[in-house]
Amino acid sequence: MIFRDPQPALTPAHPLAPMPLSQAVQAYLQARPSGDAARHAELLAALDEHLGAPAPLLAYTKLTGEAWQRTLPAAQQPEAAALLADFRAFLRDEGWLDAARAVNLPD
Repeated sequence: MIFRDPQPALTPAHPLAPMPLSQAVQAYLQARPSGDAARHAELLAALDEHLGAPAPLLAYTKLTGEAWQRTLPAAQQPEAAALLADFRAFLRDEGWLDAARAVNLPD
């Protein structure tokens, strides 16, 4: 008799695997090209590290973003706040947050 694990291995290709924050960051950086792209990539990588890289996208919330922002030097906090506001708007407007929730999987 062969027993199989009732839960399939969760890999990024599996529809139930958590969507990685880094994937959304890459899409954001490609969609919002600017002269500050390297700086934005650096800050968002620091956010991912703060959330336990590789962090799932849903680990990033307004509250976790604010908590990370408070860990930065005071001079960097306004830049981080503006970046997070734009990043969050991108995630919402482009459907990343909805897509990251398993309840939105097609039947």
